[in-house]
Amino acid sequence: MPATRTPDHAKKILIVGGGYVGMYTALRLQKKLRGDLRRGDVTITVVDPQSYMTYQPFLPEAAAGNIEPRHVVTPLRKVLKRCTIVNGHVTRIDHAEHRVTVRPAGADLAGEKEREFAYDQLVVAAGSISRTLPIPGLGECGIGFKTVEEAIFLRNHVLQQLDVASSIDDDKARRRALTFVFVGGGFAGVEALAELEDLSRDAVKWYPTIDQSELRWILVEAADRILPEVGPEMGRWTVEALRRRGIEVRLETLLKSAENRHIVLSDGEEFEAGTLVWTAGVKASPVVRDSDLPIDGKGRVKATAELTVEGLDGVYTAGDNAAVPDLTKPGEFCAPNAQHAVRQAKVLADNIVRDLREKPRKPYKHAYVGSVAGLGLHKGVANVYGIKLKGVLAWFMHRTYHLSRVPTVNRKMRVTADWTLALFFRREIVSLGALERPRREFELAAGRRHDD
Repeated sequence: MPATRTPDHAKKILIVGGGYVGMYTALRLQKKLRGDLRRGDVTITVVDPQSYMTYQPFLPEAAAGNIEPRHVVTPLRKVLKRCTIVNGHVTRIDHAEHRVTVRPAGADLAGEKEREFAYDQLVVAAGSISRTLPIPGLGECGIGFKTVEEAIFLRNHVLQQLDVASSIDDDKARRRALTFVFVGGGFAGVEALAELEDLSRDAVKWYPTIDQSELRWILVEAADRILPEVGPEMGRWTVEALRRRGIEVRLETLLKSAENRHIVLSDGEEFEAGTLVWTAGVKASPVVRDSDLPIDGKGRVKATAELTVEGLDGVYTAGDNAAVPDLTKPGEFCAPNAQHAVRQAKVLADNIVRDLREKPRKPYKHAYVGSVAGLGLHKGVANVYGIKLKGVLAWFMHRTYHLSRVPTVNRKMRVTADWTLALFFRREIVSLGALERPRREFELAAGRRHDD
C-alpha cells in the first residue's frame, strides 16, 4: 500500500473504526473542517477492516429478504470523500507514542508487514463484538447476528434447511433441520428470529412435504423477560405474541451445551437443532485492551461526559467500546445502542473542532426516548416517549424511524424502493447456500474430491 504524503504542519486526525461513531464523526468533521482539509491543515484517516458501515437495525429485514443486503451498508469511500480510508485491523494503540499499529487487509497474502500511523488526535470507535461464553459446541456450530454477512448466511441457511428437510425421509434428520434456536432476548435476537420465522412461514407454502407445524423456533433467554428497552408491559406482550405464532420462548433458561448440534438447556430439555444463533450481548472490541488507554472493569474505555478519554489529551471515544456517563441518569452509563452512538458522534466531532479552535467543549447529554422493534411483516412493538404501540402501528413506526436514520439519500431511496416493490411481489425464497463454498463446483471439475 503506497504511503500518502501529508504536509508536515497538518493536524492528523485518526479514527479507529468505521461504524456508527466512526463514520458519522468523520462525516461531520469533513463538513466542519472543509476549508482546513482543502488547505492541507488537517487530514482525517479512518481505519476499519471493512470498506462500509452497516446499518444494523435493518439486518433482520435483510435476512428476511425485505431489503436488499447491499442497501443496508454505506460505502465509506463514497460518503467520506475528503478522508483517507485504510482497510485493516488495528492491532495496537500506543498513545504514549501517539501511534496506532495496523495490519492492512491482504497483508498476509502480499507479505506486507504491519503499518504504523501517527496522529495528533485519536478517535477510538472500534465498536463491539459478540460476548460469548465457554459453552461446549458454541464456537463450532453457533453464529452471531451483527454483520451483513451473518444476515445473508442465515437467510440462505434457513431456506436451505427447508430444502434439506423436504429431500430426506429420516425423521431425526428432518427434525434437526427444522429446529431453529436463538439465544438472547434483546433486539438482535428477537427481531432476527421474528423476521426469519415470518420468512419460513411464507416459504413453507412451497414445500408440500413440510407442514408448518413441523417448524420449531425457540428463543432462549436467561432473564425473566425479553426486550427490556420497551418496558415490562410491552416485553410481556411480545412474549405472548411470539407464542401465539407457535414460537417457544424459554425465559430464565440457559444454553448449557451445543456439541454436535445437540442442544442442552438448563431446564433439562435436550434436542437436535440445525441452526443456533447467539445474540446474548456484546462486549467492547478487544483492540482497546491492547492499548495504554484507561479501561474499566467491563473492558470499555473510560470516557468523560465530553467524550474524551479520562486523563488523556487528544483522545476521544464513544459508542459500544466506551463507558460514557449518562448525564440524564447520574451514576449510570449510556446504553450501547445506535440511538446514543449517532448522537454521540455529532458531539464528539464538534468537540474535536472546538479543540482545534481552542474553544470550550460541550458535554453529551441525551435522554433515552424509547425503542421500536420489528417482529415480521406488519408486526411490531414500540415504547417511545412513554407511548406504547403494538402491531401494525408499531411496525410502521419502526420502519419510519429507521428509514430516517439510514445515512445518505441514496440508501433511503433504495430501501424505500425495496419496500414498495414488496407491496406488489411476494418475497423470494431462493436459497443461495452455495455462496459459502463458491469454488466447490470448480474444484470438483478439477478433480478434487469432497467427502462432505
